[in-house]
Amino acid sequence: MISAVLQTSFLGDMVLTTPLLERLAGEGRVHVVATPANAALLSNHPAVASVIVFDKRGADRGLGGLRRVARQLRAVGAQRAYLAQGSSRTAALAFLARIPERIGFDTSGGRLFSTRRVPFEPSLHHAARLWQLANAPGDATVPPPLRPSLFPGERERAAVAALLAAHQVHDGDPLVALAPGSVWATKRWPSFDALAAALVRSATLPNARLVVLGAASDAPLAAAIDAAARTVGAPPIIDATGRLSLLGSAALLARCRVLVTNDSAPLHLASAMNTPTVALFGPTVPALGFGPLAERQIVVQHDTLPCRPCHAHGPMHCPLGHWRCMRDLSPAAVCAAAERAAAERAAAERAAAAQ
Repeated sequence: MISAVLQTSFLGDMVLTTPLLERLAGEGRVHVVATPANAALLSNHPAVASVIVFDKRGADRGLGGLRRVARQLRAVGAQRAYLAQGSSRTAALAFLARIPERIGFDTSGGRLFSTRRVPFEPSLHHAARLWQLANAPGDATVPPPLRPSLFPGERERAAVAALLAAHQVHDGDPLVALAPGSVWATKRWPSFDALAAALVRSATLPNARLVVLGAASDAPLAAAIDAAARTVGAPPIIDATGRLSLLGSAALLARCRVLVTNDSAPLHLASAMNTPTVALFGPTVPALGFGPLAERQIVVQHDTLPCRPCHAHGPMHCPLGHWRCMRDLSPAAVCAAAERAAAERAAAERAAAAQ
């Protein structure tokens, strides 16, 4: 069986699609349609035979681009398409590629192009929902706990090694990662600078170096974190914003004791690398299906705020104007969660070494 998986949504969605790719790879070759941004995540992935880039907002915009990519997709000879991103445009791509069986969710905008519609289960994690696309008709089997997978290569590991060497970090030195950015303004916790100062003073994480991950646009956030850490005597942070590829960031996270992150792409990178994760949720909630999947993970959120969740992704402005879902999360509580997650990992490593 040759399968095509169409995933042209956000970066995190592509990471969460990898359990489905691994499942399908057990049945035959798997080709993936991806955006230019999320295609890079699949480099080196053993479950992926090829990646077809669909630049839907750029070079492949419009009907001409859709037909051009459809011809590329038709050439791989897929008998079955899985519409992991179910917009009408993406679903139409599978239709134009003349793939005979097209499977998508019954709630998707492109469901008219589907030949089979799978129930969208709101109670499941999105990785499990995507995995269910490969169920046989009428089969509502729920998978065991899933973890996504990414495979940084030698180039990514070398980039991380160079970055750490430039900051005089040696093998075994403890690293604590912070990911303060998000494209959605209401998802950005405003107290990462105060958290940095608290982590520097932490007795649970002595001598830990702070790493800031994110896009180049997150550099001002990294600078504020660096300034706060220096006020309490910390060495300069390791500013990785805009300096690593997505897989490079994943490789760096594999070296970290814990990640503290907003509900954004680094959360899912950490899940793939099984890095202990403290996830901060404000306008969104894990029940929407996008919580952390690392073995050791803690969610910090405002449990009693009645306006949560206010949006599926997180609006750019608080609808009520108070921003409390993020502002009320205290640096002390987040620091305690990071200490606990890191301590649990250290205990597990000691136990494994003793066996």
